[in-house]
Amino acid sequence: MTVQVERHLFTVDEYHRMSEAGIFGEDDRVELIEGEIVDMSPISSRHAACVKRLNREMSQRLGDRAIISVQDPIQLDERSEPQPDLAVLKPREDFYASKHPTAEDVLLVVEVAETSLAYDRTVKVDLYGRKGIGEVWLIDLVSEAVELYADPANGEFRVRERFGRGDVIASRAIAGLEISVSAIFG
Repeated sequence: MTVQVERHLFTVDEYHRMSEAGIFGEDDRVELIEGEIVDMSPISSRHAACVKRLNREMSQRLGDRAIISVQDPIQLDERSEPQPDLAVLKPREDFYASKHPTAEDVLLVVEVAETSLAYDRTVKVDLYGRKGIGEVWLIDLVSEAVELYADPANGEFRVRERFGRGDVIASRAIAGLEISVSAIFG
């Protein structure tokens, strides 16, 4: 006899209610990916430094043209609310106080990966492409490389490029945003 096991997939509203009820501790690092609550990898000092460098570089280059969101939620649909390491958002007067940004608000998502590279590449980058995020940078701390994914169509990114030290990565979604890969890694 075969037993069919059903999984309960959560909605963003249920996920928020669980948080408000105190099910997740203040220091719990979780995100909702396609209805499943997923533990996020711990942030190493190297990972944190990379995010800080990117935040500084992008803030200096973009100024008031965008809002830089660091490790904040993006609501992609009723079952997915990832927390990318960095997101470049369209400017909005309320700084998204009334609701979390959605895919339409996002110009660029950046995920920094050390131990989570395979997961980020196969789950999160694919999710961003399916939801219409126009550009994703995946920062590979181990290889000191940046993977650029752009131009989503039919749920997949048509452009996939890899940049290493000595290269300059130019955003396809944000005019004039160019950053030296060496500046990202320090």
